Amino acid sequence: MNKQVPKLECEPDPVNKPSHYTQGRFEVIDIIEDSMSQEAFLGYLLGNMIKYLLRCQYKHQDAGSEDLKKLTWYASKYIAQQESRD
Repeated sequence: MNKQVPKLECEPDPVNKPSHYTQGRFEVIDIIEDSMSQEAFLGYLLGNMIKYLLRCQYKHQDAGSEDLKKLTWYASKYIAQQESRD
């Protein structure tokens, strides 16, 4: 039987919940979103997707997979924002 071990909350997750963005009570992404119009926030998300795509092959020794995972995180956030507008 092959059981999946649940991820412990204390394990680092550099894509979905980077520790350097969650030092206080609020995540930085939530503060950024709250400080912008929805249109500006969508632009912010697109800019981050471009950033992670363009540097993925140069930054990490993991063939860029961490940056590509971050790109997909921002893409998912973008899609959720767009769907909430409809």
